[in-house]
Amino acid sequence: MQNLNYECPKCHNKNYKIGQMRATGGTFSKIFDIQNQKFTSVTCERCTYTEFYKTKTSALSNVFDFFTN
Repeated sequence: MQNLNYECPKCHNKNYKIGQMRATGGTFSKIFDIQNQKFTSVTCERCTYTEFYKTKTSALSNVFDFFTN
């Protein structure tokens, strides 16, 4: 994803940073604190405008998350 042809919609800068965030989904995942939603963020290095894109998670990462909480 580092070859992303990204331009900030706010300031038109082309320099950015990529990050990741995980979050809980429904009631079951909130009760057991399973973070089964995964997002990739693209943040402009000039104005810090950030966009989030939902990405797929694997069952293995969800199981690992369940046992490490």
